[in-house]
Order: sequence, then C-alpha cells, then structure tokens
Amino acid sequence: MLLLAADTSGKHGSIALARCGPGDVCEAIEVVPLEGGTFSAQLVPQFAALLAKHGFTKHDIDGFAVVSGPGSFTGLRIGLAAVKALAEVLSKPIAAVSFLEAIAVSGSPGKLIAILDAGRGDLYAGEYAVSSFGAHLVSERLLTREELIASAADSLVVTADPSLANALRVAEVEVREIDLPRADAIARLGWQKILAGKTISSQELDANYLRRSSEIFSRTSS
Repeated sequence: MLLLAADTSGKHGSIALARCGPGDVCEAIEVVPLEGGTFSAQLVPQFAALLAKHGFTKHDIDGFAVVSGPGSFTGLRIGLAAVKALAEVLSKPIAAVSFLEAIAVSGSPGKLIAILDAGRGDLYAGEYAVSSFGAHLVSERLLTREELIASAADSLVVTADPSLANALRVAEVEVREIDLPRADAIARLGWQKILAGKTISSQELDANYLRRSSEIFSRTSS
C-alpha cells in the first residue's frame, strides 16, 4: 500500500511517501521538509513532485495520513484541505493523526503527558497510556504551564520543544526531550489506524485545534 502523509501543524512541516504492509511494516520512501508560512504554495506541488520523483502518479496512492491537530490554525486548514481534495477525487481512506500522539509514542511505556507550545502562555497537552501496541488517548486539553506542572507531579512529560523541557526541569518535572516527529512517523501511525479500521472520509475530516471556541471564532473572523 502506498501511503502519502502530511504534517502542516507547525512551522516545521513535512510530507512523506511510504510503502506499508504486510502487517504493521511501514517504511518511508522519502520525507520532504516544508517551511511554515508557505504551505499553501508548497503543498500540492510538493505532493506531485514527490510522487513523480519515484515514478508514481496520484492514482497510485492507496491512502492518506494527515496531522489533524493540534497546531497552527492556518497550517492545519491548508494541509487538511489538500488531503480532503485528493482523497475525495481518488476515493481513498484517510487516517487522522494527532501530533500529540506522535510525540507520545516516542516516550517510555506507561502513562505520560505529551505537550506542545500553544502560544499565549498555553500548552497543548495529551495524556496517553503507551504500550508496545501504540498510544491510547486518555484526554487532550489546553493547559497553562502552571496547570501542567500541577497535573504532571507524578507523570513523565514528553516534548520536542527544548525551551519547554528546560522550563519543566527547573520546576522539577520529569521530562523526556525527543526529536520533532516528521511525516514518516505520521505515516506509521496512520498505517496502524488503517489496519485497525480507524479511517474517515474526506467529508468527516476536520481539525482538532484544542482551542477555546471564542479564540477559534476570533481567528476565523479576522
């Protein structure tokens, strides 16, 4: 199965082409970085160029994996719109992946909290139970740093943000700092979801901003 994966949730995005199957094997053919702020200009041409480079066309794609959030409002909207359009035209399944889940699976087995900087002093926080079978979501919330420190007293916190990691160490929170997950990690998680039958249609695909409703309204109105 040929899987096309995309992450446009932050300032450092990427796309990946992966060959998946049989079983849970999913190997990246290539990962292409994308710079935030230019996703709208880059995304579809990069999809086409990546496929052509390896001798494929869009008709060879068997499925999609895409980060559905949390993250940049504009970035997510662009990535999801591109995947929606392609999946609808090709009638292919979509696996929606939380970027917090991608962070969580890089942590140690057990209960942990994956975090991302949400701006304005807030954090995207996802509590997961991680095992060899993957990461089971317990809850995802928008927290202040103070709220996270209070709730993480007995938990491992996993992040790809060095500044957050340092701040939490100062607060004596147990932290594991990881490399920022790329689209090949999204492809692997997406393949697991496809195998488990956890796919959605292009009509069902939507962003998970983990924002307060008033903030989302102010952004869409501006």
